[in-house]
Amino acid sequence: MTVVDTHTHAGVNWFEPVEMLLYQMTLNQVDHAVLIQHGRPEYGTYDHSYLYECVERFPGKFNIVVIVDSDKKDSLRKLEEHKEKGAVGVRLTATTRSPGPDQFAIWRKAAELDMVVSCMGTVDDFSSDQFAELVSEFPTIPIIIEHLAGGGEGSAFPRNGKAPVSPFSKYKKAMQLGDFGNTYLKIHGLGEFNIRPNVLREKFDRNFFDDIPPLLEMAKDAFGYKKIMWGSDYPPVSGREGYRNAMKTGMENSVFAEPAEIEWIMGGTALTLFNFV
Repeated sequence: MTVVDTHTHAGVNWFEPVEMLLYQMTLNQVDHAVLIQHGRPEYGTYDHSYLYECVERFPGKFNIVVIVDSDKKDSLRKLEEHKEKGAVGVRLTATTRSPGPDQFAIWRKAAELDMVVSCMGTVDDFSSDQFAELVSEFPTIPIIIEHLAGGGEGSAFPRNGKAPVSPFSKYKKAMQLGDFGNTYLKIHGLGEFNIRPNVLREKFDRNFFDDIPPLLEMAKDAFGYKKIMWGSDYPPVSGREGYRNAMKTGMENSVFAEPAEIEWIMGGTALTLFNFV
């Protein structure tokens, strides 16, 4: 089974150098990773030289998803330049719009360049009618919804507080995005949507998946396992459940019990969108 980590970060001005990610990948038998530039389109790290250096130093190991400042007039040209350098996708938010008469210009350019969109946002964003209309406007763009579409109304990330609770109304509406043929869903570690077990003060004899909200069940019903992909969110995951435990979300969860489901979620889905050469 080829394992692809679809959501990682590396950097010299923030997060960890790529060697730290490679150590985790080797330790846990992860074959490839997608490097997501950290930040949002409206603000972030626009210098991608380190990520391109990572691709050059470790051929066939990584793909790059970039960000561009969508508020700037040169954002479309910048995206073209990244495509020429080898970037395969762009990170946008569900509410990203371009200045000027065409508010969807950056989305249109991504479609023109045949780039995937890794889309960040909240459950409110993803459950909105406006986002559904945007998705329908660009049926040729593979839109990968990050972080389980926001993790539910009361996400436990980052402080691992109260987990999402029933009836999950906004989350259920966000899951309707699975009806579109060009949408995909990233699932990350349990630490993003489940309260942290009190392992330090009581015996940890519960199953790893006890007492968690049924978000993955709803995601599988809505998207199907061939449109779901795993991503660790390294290195932030190290401050939650840890890299290896994050992998259990896809590999040891009864929601994805069949070997074929695990193979798709842990790598097969990603390989339909990302080419590692």
